Amino acid sequence: MDRRAFLGTASAAALGATAAGCASGAAAQNAMNPASGAVMPPEATGAGPARSTDGEVIVSQHGALPGTRTQPRIPRWRGFNLTELTGGARDRSFVETDFEWIAELGFDFVRIPMSYWAWSSPEDWMEIDEEALNTVDEAVEYGEKYGLHVNLNLHRIPGYCVNGRELEPHLLFDSPREEMELAMDAATLHWQTLAERYKHTSNQKVSYDLFNEPPWSYQDQSRYVEVATRLVAAIRDIDPDRLIVADGADIGQTPVPGIVPLGLVQSTRGYLPKMISHYTATWVPENEFESFETPVWPMTDKDGRLWNKEVLREQLVQVWQPLVNQGVPVHVGEWGCYNKTPHEAALGWMRDVTSLWREMGWGWAMWNFRGSFGILDSGREDVAYEDFRGHKLDRRMADLLLSS
Repeated sequence: MDRRAFLGTASAAALGATAAGCASGAAAQNAMNPASGAVMPPEATGAGPARSTDGEVIVSQHGALPGTRTQPRIPRWRGFNLTELTGGARDRSFVETDFEWIAELGFDFVRIPMSYWAWSSPEDWMEIDEEALNTVDEAVEYGEKYGLHVNLNLHRIPGYCVNGRELEPHLLFDSPREEMELAMDAATLHWQTLAERYKHTSNQKVSYDLFNEPPWSYQDQSRYVEVATRLVAAIRDIDPDRLIVADGADIGQTPVPGIVPLGLVQSTRGYLPKMISHYTATWVPENEFESFETPVWPMTDKDGRLWNKEVLREQLVQVWQPLVNQGVPVHVGEWGCYNKTPHEAALGWMRDVTSLWREMGWGWAMWNFRGSFGILDSGREDVAYEDFRGHKLDRRMADLLLSS
């Protein structure tokens, strides 16, 4: 079938699902709001606290109410983001030893943030270079070879990226409806292409993360709910039982009750406070830093607030509790600490935040494995590295992560 005809068929199904999804999304919003007095039935949402499994993926099924799904269950996967395709370069390929060493060190998960530019272009985003997708095949194959679950994420989806969205020809958010529909058509095509390519791959091995870090919603999540609902419908039109992850709203930080009926994993972030995780990082706006002092942990910010484990619990965990109580599984899709933060402060913060996630049964994916946020070749100047296959391993950090 011609790609555009293929897209048209899928879009019709997705548009039909959007109406049902938005209606059931409103019910989920009410269920999250104690003032509404509404509570979704357990059979509609798979209610009950979300718990991780011992290794098996339990996929979402159709719920008792129309337009709803039960909640999936996942293992407490822990691992790393591998970023070869994040920038969309065509000449990048994955490094097999990354997968091998991640498994050897005791981890079981890789998140693959990808830009669609790696197989298409903003100039003609309705054309996909199937051969260029061989690089994605490599990641899936390496994951299977070394026993790692592979989570495929569109870091840049047609019409949106958390960094440089203005480079897109039409925007998926905050634009005239006609332009957003053009972006939606392209985004649907790309996800359906991936869904078709990997539909015979087990959920134990591969899952999908719709797109990275949706924009700030300012308490109106309706557009994000619409986009997510349509993308999920498009994927399930080809691969009905695929495990799907959706990032939280507001750059991944805020739960999205409106997509609870879809039966998805929701992905959060672990970068607070920025004065610890991104100390001196030039790409972070200055107004996002709580302090500019040299980090210690615990740490008092410029307003006199003491950040410690209990504040992390409030900021990173408790906000998700209403969804957890409905059975929604949560995974931390990104977190980490830039190499300019003193090592002792970084380790103290990591110890507290990972202990909180362990209490909740949440897995996580650190950004990154090799590089300035990682455990290998991080470039930190205050670490006694261990030689590991000719590379510099931060053994104290690796052991702390494993102990979590």
